[in-house]
Amino acid sequence: MSVEPEPSANASESVDLATASGDALEGDSVNEVAVLAPEDMDCYECRSCGYSYEPVKGDNRAKIPMGTAFEELPLNWRCPVCSAPKKQFSNIGPVNSPSGFKENLNFGLGVNRLTPGQKNILIFGALALGFMFFISLYGLK
Repeated sequence: MSVEPEPSANASESVDLATASGDALEGDSVNEVAVLAPEDMDCYECRSCGYSYEPVKGDNRAKIPMGTAFEELPLNWRCPVCSAPKKQFSNIGPVNSPSGFKENLNFGLGVNRLTPGQKNILIFGALALGFMFFISLYGLK
């Protein structure tokens, strides 16, 4: 017996209800498919030109809809900027995720958990503050 989820259920949290309630028989094989939200899908960067394919945005030029994972792109899909083949892309992880290995995120006074954009603000903000302190020394008599 399998129970169909309600239409109002969230698609990203789809679960086989028969398995969750324990009604599945021992002989039944259940294939669980993990459905990822587009925000959790990995982005891929072109090694030739630096273009970043984000599943959240898709590709308007090739008419790839939003939410399409990189693995689901057609084999003949190419980089929209430099026309590099699909094999020229490297996985850079989800959007706005901390860079580095997951086991190292707890070290470094919390700085390792910052996203690349937050690290840029921290670094360039500290440089600007240091420059302002340096310039303020000219005001001393």
